[in-house]
Amino acid sequence: MGVWLQFFGNSGHALAAALFAALGIWTLRRRDGAPEPVLLSLALLLTSCWALYIGFGGVDKPLSGIIETIRNGAWLLLMFVMLRRGEGRQSGALWAITAVYAVMAGLLAAQMFTDLIWRQLDADSHKIFVTLSLVLRMMSAVGALVLVHNLYSVSAPEGRTRIALLMGALAAMWTYDLNLYGIGYFAMDRVGELYALRGPVMALLAPVIAVGLNRNMAARLRLSRTVTFRSLSVVAVGLYVVVLAAAAAIIEWVAGDYARWVETGLLFFMGVAAMVLVPSRRLRAILRVQIAKHFFQHRYDYRAEWMRFGATIGRPGKDAAPLAVRVVKAVADITESPAGLLLLRDDSGALRFETHWNWACPPQLTIAAAVAAQLERSGWIADLNGALSAGAPVDLPPALIEDARIWALVPLIHFDRLTGAILLARPPVDRRLDWEDFDMLRVAGRQAASYISEAQGQQALDDAQRFDEFNRRFAFIMHDVKNLVSQLSLVARNAERHADNPEFRADMILTLKESVGRMNALLARLSQHNKAQPSPPRVMALRAAIENVAARVRQHPVLVSGSSPMALADPVRLEQILTHLVQNAIDASPADLPVEMRLGGDATSVWVEVIDRGCGMSAEFIRRELFKPFSSSKAGGFGIGAFEARALAQAMGGRVDVESSPGAGSRFTLRLPAAPASAAPAPPAPSAAEAA
Repeated sequence: MGVWLQFFGNSGHALAAALFAALGIWTLRRRDGAPEPVLLSLALLLTSCWALYIGFGGVDKPLSGIIETIRNGAWLLLMFVMLRRGEGRQSGALWAITAVYAVMAGLLAAQMFTDLIWRQLDADSHKIFVTLSLVLRMMSAVGALVLVHNLYSVSAPEGRTRIALLMGALAAMWTYDLNLYGIGYFAMDRVGELYALRGPVMALLAPVIAVGLNRNMAARLRLSRTVTFRSLSVVAVGLYVVVLAAAAAIIEWVAGDYARWVETGLLFFMGVAAMVLVPSRRLRAILRVQIAKHFFQHRYDYRAEWMRFGATIGRPGKDAAPLAVRVVKAVADITESPAGLLLLRDDSGALRFETHWNWACPPQLTIAAAVAAQLERSGWIADLNGALSAGAPVDLPPALIEDARIWALVPLIHFDRLTGAILLARPPVDRRLDWEDFDMLRVAGRQAASYISEAQGQQALDDAQRFDEFNRRFAFIMHDVKNLVSQLSLVARNAERHADNPEFRADMILTLKESVGRMNALLARLSQHNKAQPSPPRVMALRAAIENVAARVRQHPVLVSGSSPMALADPVRLEQILTHLVQNAIDASPADLPVEMRLGGDATSVWVEVIDRGCGMSAEFIRRELFKPFSSSKAGGFGIGAFEARALAQAMGGRVDVESSPGAGSRFTLRLPAAPASAAPAPPAPSAAEAA
């Protein structure tokens, strides 16, 4: 062993002696009359004496083994008293553990005996007793590690927190001793370095014990998950280097002349393996799960998760994803899910697909209103990892359960009202949700629901403001039109008095009367939007109404086909709906292709299909823009035609459905309730223009 290594070892033992002596004196001054602090101080001071003796005398001195045995006995006595008086007194196998302590006492006594007599024997007996001493020390180290594990495992949770660092330091001390004496048993000439490094290792353990004894300091000290992960990564790299060096040494010894070829192949294989495994998301996820399981009391670093959640949702900038997408990502990142779906509640109470994050070919899922109501009442987070339990409080649809990609459902509840739900994709490391996942996802779901509800409220306020502006504009128009009608009426009356030019008089009278009629029709139609209550639907035949709308279109061919049963509808509103749909179809169609209007029906409903062969619309546009007020793809358009058509249909108990795809045209279907079979049709009502 070199001079520098010897100096490093002696200095390490001396430093360990000083640290343990200071710690022992500090502990002795804080004793409260209980035996545990006294025994702890004794063990610390004896450890200091052992380290001081080794630092100045070396391991070859006669008393080195005896003092080490006394040190181990002091620590084991402390552990036995802790077991009997404080930790683990309710253990049913206490008598068996007491027997193990008794066996350990016998081993220590045997060590003491061999350490006293082996120097006084002849060469052959000396070798036998040295080997026996090494075996006894290995057995003592193994037994001590078993007792450390037992004391920690039988302790109550609060007791584990109190003794965790102390037990960890003792486990490290005896693990080092076990390796030291195990190597010494097989190769005594190679343990000089290990003996020298023993002092620095003990010096490192003294601060760990100090932190464990100071409860206030231990309560403040928390391991950073990032630092832990990176530290373990460094350890893994170190182990990689050690394994590589050991493999190279074995190859040199075994392969002989072919060692270079084998080493080159090994390096190539390990390099490729590192390139494949290190970037692997699954491998990183496995490491995170194992680190969280074995190094931390809780799965999540709640402070870091909350800050990341807020940063993801509140990300500023023009390039940021829409709020709905950011909400899905923020919740999915909690469980490291690679993708997610967002379902929002519609007017009927059902949950319908709204958007997704990172999901290839997202399924257009729908959860019925009854199931959504169950989710609202229970607030239940569904674990879809395998079959749901029979006692699940919500009857989820089979399509949702059978989709292997979906891992969990998180309801978004804001003030006891279900806003939507997030479906999380299965993470790289598949596992079942536990109580920490449920608590974390429940809080995150409520926070996400508040963001979505706030955005919806803001959107509703913006729409209301636009409607107010829209109504104010038309109020001005109506006022101006009334003035114009009054002026034109006056002109018409005055013109009748001038009979100088009969042709002029006749032409002016006809023109003025026509203008007055058109203005009155416009006023009537504008006033129709502001009726407080819609007219009640009545029994009517749709064919005549459809042909009337088609006949008024002269600039584009419109084909009418099919027949239907009687329907319940308001003729004026029906005409407005069909006019909107036909005009939109004409705008989208080429000039040489006609627009089709097809009738159909069954016992419960009647429908009118308006079909064009235009450019079509994407599913994203239909879901987000088509029925959104004041959103128009046409230059100069108000963007209220489709919105008004759907609102008028809903007022009559019907609906408007859309089928379209880019390049294939569009099909708008107006569905209305069918009239009872015994109902008689009402007299035909005038159209909007005729009513004016």
